[in-house]
Amino acid sequence: MSSPLIFDGHNDLLLQIQSGNVTCDQAGVLGNGGHHIDLDKAKAGGFGGGMFAIFVPDEGDSSFMEEMMAVSYDLPLPPAAGQARASAVALAQAGTLIRLEQQGALRICRTVESIRGAMQDGVIAAVMHMEGAEAIDPDFHALDVLHAAGLRSLGPVWSRPTIYGHGVPFRFPGSPDTGPGLTSDGFRLVEKCNDIGVMIDLSHLNEAGFWDVARVTTKPLVATHSNAHALCPHSRNLTDRQLHAIRDSDGMVGLNFAVAFLREDGRMDENTPISRMTEHLDYLIGELGEDRVGLGSDFDGATVPAGLKDVSGLPLLRKAMRDRGYDDDLMAKLCHRNWLRVLEATWN
Repeated sequence: MSSPLIFDGHNDLLLQIQSGNVTCDQAGVLGNGGHHIDLDKAKAGGFGGGMFAIFVPDEGDSSFMEEMMAVSYDLPLPPAAGQARASAVALAQAGTLIRLEQQGALRICRTVESIRGAMQDGVIAAVMHMEGAEAIDPDFHALDVLHAAGLRSLGPVWSRPTIYGHGVPFRFPGSPDTGPGLTSDGFRLVEKCNDIGVMIDLSHLNEAGFWDVARVTTKPLVATHSNAHALCPHSRNLTDRQLHAIRDSDGMVGLNFAVAFLREDGRMDENTPISRMTEHLDYLIGELGEDRVGLGSDFDGATVPAGLKDVSGLPLLRKAMRDRGYDDDLMAKLCHRNWLRVLEATWN
């Protein structure tokens, strides 16, 4: 079951390459280790492309995996990242994506038509995304440069604060209502992104920031990799009220594969059945409608169900969806058509 092709809302492959956990040879073939995405795995899994995140890691050890195995947890957020370091990291990861395109491993897509073309040609369709806007200066010079390079999706925060807003901590059980919303620069950032056709990603933004974006944006509300708070009461997940606002804006949510945001107990335990993913899909479809749900894996940035393992395991997710009774039309919507619809509405 390698079709329909999957266009995915979020991965962290660029970070893994920059960190030295993944290498790419001169043919653009990715390899070496237990990472989630490479060309062979993508072909085996029917991975057609997705959002390739630029992400600035913390300077210290920020692995929360062991702490997130506890019955409950409230992990402190790291401090804001400095713009100088963030800019250097962001440029390096953007350069990595460009080199992968030059090597023929993928195609950077700036329009929905180019995404469709890449997928039809059997080439990974890559949309440049930024998870946390630490590298963006308040005059937006960096945003203009990155937009010219292909940036088409941006999350104002990754959990830790930025000059644009505040994120949610890794807290279970917890609410996304954790503090103040957008700053004055954050409102300007939303307006700028609306003007130039960059999608605003609501994942990691706290609830006050979510409602601030909802109040001022002219585009659909989108969370690229988030799940249902009603099924997993983690601060990272979306409440029904947030889901209904996304529905009313004709936006969408990409299902996050990270097990801590799937499980009822909030544990980062890879021994999580794939059926838990379809339970969230069912719930999201019920709250949003079948035209507003997709996939947002967080591959190469999270622990996913062991049965899935990596992108080569995507046929198992398709089978679980089929077993749930999803017909051809719904499968195509969830796998890629809904993403293309909302991107077209956002970028035009």
